[in-house]
Amino acid sequence: MSAQPAASLWIDGAPTEGQGAVLAVRYPYTGEVIATLLEATPAQVAQACAAAAAAQPAWAALRPVDRARVLSRAAAIIRDRAEDLARLETLDTGKPIQETRVADWPSGADALEYFAGLGPTLTGQMIPLGDDWAYTRREALGVVAAIGAWNYPSQIACWKAAPALIMGNAVVFKPSEETPLGALQLAAILAEAGLPPGLFNVVQGGGAVGAALVGDARVAKVSLTGSVPTGRRVYAAAAEGMRHVTMELGGKSPLIVFDDASLDDAVGAAMLGNFYSSGQVCSNGTRVFVQRGLHDAFLARLAERVSTIVSGDPLDERTQFGPIVSPAQAGRIRAAIAAGQAEGARLVCGGPGQGAFVPPTVLADATDAMTVATDEIFGPVMTVLAFDTEAEAIARANATIYGLAAGVFTRDLARAHRVVAALQAGTCWINAYNLTPVEMPFGATKMSGLGRENSAAAIEAYSQVKTVYVGMGAVDAPY
Repeated sequence: MSAQPAASLWIDGAPTEGQGAVLAVRYPYTGEVIATLLEATPAQVAQACAAAAAAQPAWAALRPVDRARVLSRAAAIIRDRAEDLARLETLDTGKPIQETRVADWPSGADALEYFAGLGPTLTGQMIPLGDDWAYTRREALGVVAAIGAWNYPSQIACWKAAPALIMGNAVVFKPSEETPLGALQLAAILAEAGLPPGLFNVVQGGGAVGAALVGDARVAKVSLTGSVPTGRRVYAAAAEGMRHVTMELGGKSPLIVFDDASLDDAVGAAMLGNFYSSGQVCSNGTRVFVQRGLHDAFLARLAERVSTIVSGDPLDERTQFGPIVSPAQAGRIRAAIAAGQAEGARLVCGGPGQGAFVPPTVLADATDAMTVATDEIFGPVMTVLAFDTEAEAIARANATIYGLAAGVFTRDLARAHRVVAALQAGTCWINAYNLTPVEMPFGATKMSGLGRENSAAAIEAYSQVKTVYVGMGAVDAPY
């Protein structure tokens, strides 16, 4: 089984072999090496940034509709090659192919198509000032350094590339070293769609490569999807150069289930919000607060439905639940489960598992102070907590450094809107969870990040406003 690309990097419109350390790419299900890449050296990072800086002005000077046509063609190519791209994503991440067929590259194509449609509609503003007047121009920032995460590598690459490119920027993208293959496919697809050389570059490597990219003097904007500790370091480095930033970081999001909620809908959402992609989703609702009157029934129905989840070979269409991305990540998840049990949480189902698999795990009888309720685990571990009143649920849900997402299940829509208004989270769902269509903004508050991905809101993150004052008469000076 091989997914070896033509070369490890993509610089200035062409596959380019890296000159740094060896990067082995493993299929999480078997541990088999499916590709061997070479990381970028600091000189190659600089080469990518130089190519981006050289290509960007001419791209920005094009009519937005001309940039849009490239993105639209790229979206069409992705859809034409849907099955091959889904299989590659499964090999790269270990996610079941029934997921990657609908949630990864398809979401990326949606983003390219959406911003292709939005770009040509964006205009400035005319401001009347009596005889004089002013106007604004929305302009590109320049070179965007984009750093991806390993859980949705191709989707994230598209989510960042689409608004950046439609606004006339150039991009240097560093995927996670765990899942580096999809970004190379995106680079080739964009080139095939007509994107001029230098406008979307890919450099591979770990933290040192990311640091070299963020610190390059040609970079005007940094967009990161990653953990809070990584976000702190990248944000500090970006501040040294007064660079624009978007940070989409981790979370410990609450999902609040009231007594009057539809039991099966709430249980289904909790499962999607904890076990989809083997729980490796930043916005997961890992703290499930269930009102006491529904608590026992919720746990019973949850355990019943979890027992039917099909685990196995991610390339098997019947598989619903795949392996953890790496042995190191599986070890961290197992340690978190053990810590939760040691602190007194009750194991309802699941457990540490073995090998590449950590099964869907539910911990009950937990308290807000337990590490399983305070620390992001980034795995298939759900912590269920009982509550009595609405005010209590809101206060406990907000008692965290994180503020990425939140959900509420109730048939009382007045209460639903009242509760989400009080929750400290950037993205909230009512009677749904983890749905992120490109048409709506996605982002965080508090330590979970800043800025927004997707929708028209993303344009603010990848452009800047220039104001022009136009004097129509003589200059009135007192000198």
